[in-house]
Amino acid sequence: MATPAGWRQEGNLPVELTSFVGRTRLLASLRQRLQEYRLITVTGIGGVGKSRTALRLAHQVRRQFRDGVWYVDLARLQDPAMVYHTITAALGIADQSPRGGADTLAEWLAERELLLILDTCEHLVDACAQLTQELLNTAPHLRILATSRRSLNAPGEYTAAVPPLTVPGDNPSDNAFTNEAVELFGARASAVVPDFGVDEDNITAVAELCRRLDGIPLAIELAAVRLRTLSVEQILALLADRFSLLAGASRTALPRHQTLRAAIGWSHELCEPAERLLWARLSVFAGDFELEAARHVCAGDALPSERILDVIGGLVDKSVLLSFPTPAGQRYRLIDTLRQYGGEWLDKLGETQDLRRRHRDYYLQLAERSEHSWSGPRQVHWYTRMRQEHDNIRVALDYCLSTAGEERVGLELLSALWFLWVSCGFAREGVIYLERALKASPSPSKERCKALWVLAYIRSAQGDMAGALAAAEQCSTDAVRVGDSGAVLLATKMQGTAAMLQGDAKKATALLGVAIEFHRGGRELNPGLLPAIVELSMVLLAQGEFEEAETLLVDCLQVCQERGELWLRSY
Repeated sequence: MATPAGWRQEGNLPVELTSFVGRTRLLASLRQRLQEYRLITVTGIGGVGKSRTALRLAHQVRRQFRDGVWYVDLARLQDPAMVYHTITAALGIADQSPRGGADTLAEWLAERELLLILDTCEHLVDACAQLTQELLNTAPHLRILATSRRSLNAPGEYTAAVPPLTVPGDNPSDNAFTNEAVELFGARASAVVPDFGVDEDNITAVAELCRRLDGIPLAIELAAVRLRTLSVEQILALLADRFSLLAGASRTALPRHQTLRAAIGWSHELCEPAERLLWARLSVFAGDFELEAARHVCAGDALPSERILDVIGGLVDKSVLLSFPTPAGQRYRLIDTLRQYGGEWLDKLGETQDLRRRHRDYYLQLAERSEHSWSGPRQVHWYTRMRQEHDNIRVALDYCLSTAGEERVGLELLSALWFLWVSCGFAREGVIYLERALKASPSPSKERCKALWVLAYIRSAQGDMAGALAAAEQCSTDAVRVGDSGAVLLATKMQGTAAMLQGDAKKATALLGVAIEFHRGGRELNPGLLPAIVELSMVLLAQGEFEEAETLLVDCLQVCQERGELWLRSY
């Protein structure tokens, strides 16, 4: 496992975008427990502030860890097998090894002193529990802080429950003005309405509102947003009415769960019809997304494409949608609780499968665009862009691999992203997805041939020569059966690569030479064949044929310079 030259020792801890209110005793206790325990799980109901509390704690203790504090967001991850890959991606390290994932990550962490934050583990408890134990057993200076709606039930774990904020009346001796929930409402309200303040005129209504919301931070923040159009008294009256509608909806659900759902449902009610529809449709995205993606996936019927931007603006104004700038432009994100709520409405609308397919189609088109542009002047752009879209790519792949009849499209998507697996540090993840997709689509086809070539490429990059050769040979066999001459050449090239890495100079020279002649014949910048020039030069160098090797490398360098290709040129 390689550490990149630009690895930041201080960590990747997100900045705190809003003020932190309350939790003084809890934070003090957690700081002490972090000295005593190597695994702490912060638990609590949805919306209670588990992630926010963990983030505040991490900022307080970050200087205590020589190798930094590292944050891993698991909220959007669905496949337990991908927990390891998500951690390595967050750490900014590349794993090209064919060995067991936990083993290589644990070795990398063994001599480092850092705090690893695993945020939102409840849907991946078993995988997180197993991996944390393997890492802690091997890395003696590692500490892990997890957030989850339930304990990991791992040996040596300390579980700390995050309660709702205190509300007026919890302690009769407390001053309502300095109450935690009231302070949070006041802080968020003043951000929405700058001249708002909690005073003698509104303290009774604010205190009652916080009590009705049971001190749940998310519910309080959603209520504060409504001050743009309503007074505190109006909010309280409206909220009480919404609660009555939900009374008895679930006899088994915890009251606070009902309260949070009521707050979100009430916020949903106050949205315009187009905003509600877009909220539901945006729930198919994982992580953040761009405006173009929202237009492509969500437009249609009562939501024309030209209205998407305005409707997004409305959702941002209502604090339903987060908006933040990136070097590539503005991006948006639904927080996970609101995304889940939107997903339930999408199910009620009967649009889930259609929207998931449109989401997949968009990212398939994006993958194909990036593949065609990879060996060109915007290579760095596509490297950054496709890593940024990693969460959505996983969702698109999961759709293909879990939906009958979509297996072949899954092969297309995986194959178009060959550079993501080979060049961007996700080799092991690519192998797992490709093996699953190939198993699900066993009949020979052009899509399967390309996927086999990509699998051979990744395995060779990992050093798995036997696996690479097996995939290349199967690619060649299937390509002959379906009449795919291009795949035959790519398979030949990969067989040549395997021969080179196995030290068979004669066989490597012959097989790589075929790929090079094809490349020279059309002067086509084929990213699958162009590396054959570099590889053959390595064979020639090993045999002492320096002039011929240099000629090949000069030719390759010229092609790369003409096209703006940087990745292969670096070799």
